[in-house]
Amino acid sequence: MYLKYFYDNELSQASYMVGCQKTGEAVVIDPSRHVNAYLQIAEEQGFTITGALETHIHADFVSGAVELSGRTGAVIYHSAEGDENGGYAFDSSLNTKGVRDKDRIHVGNVWMDVLHTPGHTPEHVSYLLTDGAHPEKPIGVFTGDFVFVGDVGRPDLLEKSVGVKDSADAGARQMFASIQSFKQIEDYLQIWPGHGAGSSCGKALGAVPTSTVGYEKMFNPAFQPEQEQEFVDFLLDGQPEPPAYFASMKEINKYGAPYLSEVHPPVLLSIDTKEVEKLAENENNMVVDTRNPAVYARGHIPGTVNISYPEAFTEWMGWLTDYESNIYLIGAESDHEAMRDALYGIGMDRIAGFIPAGVVERAGRLRTYENIPPQEVKEEKEKGNIRVLDVRFQDEWERERIPGAEHIMLGHLPAGTDEDLPSKDKPVAVHCGSGKRSAIAASILLNKGYDVKNMVGGMMAWKTDNLETD
Repeated sequence: MYLKYFYDNELSQASYMVGCQKTGEAVVIDPSRHVNAYLQIAEEQGFTITGALETHIHADFVSGAVELSGRTGAVIYHSAEGDENGGYAFDSSLNTKGVRDKDRIHVGNVWMDVLHTPGHTPEHVSYLLTDGAHPEKPIGVFTGDFVFVGDVGRPDLLEKSVGVKDSADAGARQMFASIQSFKQIEDYLQIWPGHGAGSSCGKALGAVPTSTVGYEKMFNPAFQPEQEQEFVDFLLDGQPEPPAYFASMKEINKYGAPYLSEVHPPVLLSIDTKEVEKLAENENNMVVDTRNPAVYARGHIPGTVNISYPEAFTEWMGWLTDYESNIYLIGAESDHEAMRDALYGIGMDRIAGFIPAGVVERAGRLRTYENIPPQEVKEEKEKGNIRVLDVRFQDEWERERIPGAEHIMLGHLPAGTDEDLPSKDKPVAVHCGSGKRSAIAASILLNKGYDVKNMVGGMMAWKTDNLETD
């Protein structure tokens, strides 16, 4: 038997290849859209990829099952539990097979038994792996978004992202039942989860790639409640707001993403700053400046939004970009391919063009904004010269805040109305936890006509300076 682990750091997403070295067959569990890594390993190992196994309809990345099937002819194995056909609506031309609890998928002399593990989603399945060389005992289980290291999948995404009423409570109760069943399997079994730390599919995922059933029984907080209602209350409490793009991911993965060969590739544009500004003025476009926030603050083209690459680039593009918009990216040419692939990974296929960073850096007069330290924000606020806007998540805001600050989460800022946003009667000092998100917010507020200042270092710097919080 052969087992290979793949990990996408940007999306905190894990996928796995299982192969039978005797027969030369292999499958991939929860493949990402960028399938070349699987094809390369298969070629190196002499495998033919015969299957792409889905644990559920993903909300946080574009599944590569369709792409992999198109490139190799592999069967797409997907859940047929939960809703009709597992909620999938693949085109009839695709090579698909729905699987149910207790079904078995053979990969040469290796096999996987299907376990229906609802909770994160109604259709969710896990795959229990057995090596035919030792058929008396399985080795481990691919748990997808059911069990993580130190956490379990959140059950509220269908309600919060898709709008399925009361599905969060129902999902939490399904999750409780799934965990009780899972506790019955043997402690030695390895757990191979679908995500690691940083994923929004849970609230406290560990940064360890694998675990065992026994370890999770002992130390996973979600495994400790013995009563259903206690578990439901625990699981639903403190779940972070899901990124806006999750709703689009659910829709894309329900039907299957287009083949990447059919996506119109972005072009490298040779234009000046005036032409970039015209692009940004068009409501059908989004022009994103991916340069460092400090560089952006010193000079940028009006109408652009500053989402710097690479840190949290994919997450905030997903939060802030309309999937119907034409996307233009300003940045270093060496990053163009990686930025494109990152956006393709969340289904943002409308990347119209790249604009070299030098176009901005060679320009003359540009728009700027000021970065100011927390002490200056405090002093100007006490004089009544400035408003303070906090763009952190709701749970961060509720834990502690700057006295007198106003609040709107960054992801809601582009669509914010006059009622949601501060008055423009005085400058606005915007802040987040560390300064990354507030830099994005500053660019959006500038485009809305605000006189903006960015508080350097965010709430961490405010507290380091021992300034008062509520």
